[in-house]
Amino acid sequence: MSNTTTKSTSAIAWFLLILLALVWGSSFILVKKSLHVFQASQVGSLRIFSAFCFFVPIFLYNLKKIPFKDWYKFLIVGCLGNLFPAFLFSLAGTKLDSAISGALNSTTPLFTLIIGGLFFKNRITKRQFYGIILGFVGALILVLAGKEKISINLYALLVILATLLYGINLQFTKKYLTNIGLDSLVITSCIFMTIGPVSGVVLFSTDFVDRLSQNGALPALGYAVLLGVMGSAIAMVLFNKLIQMTSAVLASSVTYLIPIVAMIWGALDHEAILIEHYLGMSIILVGVYLVNKSS
Repeated sequence: MSNTTTKSTSAIAWFLLILLALVWGSSFILVKKSLHVFQASQVGSLRIFSAFCFFVPIFLYNLKKIPFKDWYKFLIVGCLGNLFPAFLFSLAGTKLDSAISGALNSTTPLFTLIIGGLFFKNRITKRQFYGIILGFVGALILVLAGKEKISINLYALLVILATLLYGINLQFTKKYLTNIGLDSLVITSCIFMTIGPVSGVVLFSTDFVDRLSQNGALPALGYAVLLGVMGSAIAMVLFNKLIQMTSAVLASSVTYLIPIVAMIWGALDHEAILIEHYLGMSIILVGVYLVNKSS
């Protein structure tokens, strides 16, 4: 590969990173706004179902080229990288400020590295190990922040669980889905075909339709649909493309920028952001920097 091609690929990768940070950094405030009317399970399922509807025509158009033998891979990626995290983030959003959810989301590269080292035979350097330790110290500060006495915010742990699933999903996607001969758009459509019907069943088994008549339902519905189409559908296409172009750990570095965007939205929405939150986020980002510096 020539230097010109390498520079071009690098520029595209950075553009995708920044675009994804803007989209995903805004997703936490969209969850919060959607929860003003809908339940956490409804926001999570509506997010996935909206993305599913977006991908139906794309999937049907590419039906002949779909390798149906790989359906279980699409299902695993769909559950780990989209379905389960969507519900976890929505539930966390009922008791956790969007800015803090965004900051905790930055632990994703740490879990990506750990999972890669434990299960995918990726080498972990001493510097990366120190980065992992720092990252979790920062996450612990965020989990405990704002407490008069030492106690764990269980809703913050839901976000950490979601980032653990993201870490597993990133390594699985890099190993099993980047070399199956499909572009990122088709791959992502296949992923959502496996989880979309499940989310639809969950959504319409609740009082979702009845809630549409409440005051503020239309804006809340718009936020949730935007969350699904932009934050799940289009963003996942771009992210899968980024994974194909780079390493799983480097792709997860989008979480450098996500907390900044989330914090800005949180501040605009008058969320209480404490000095401990800034400290915890800063420590996490230093840890993520060390993790990626040696990747």
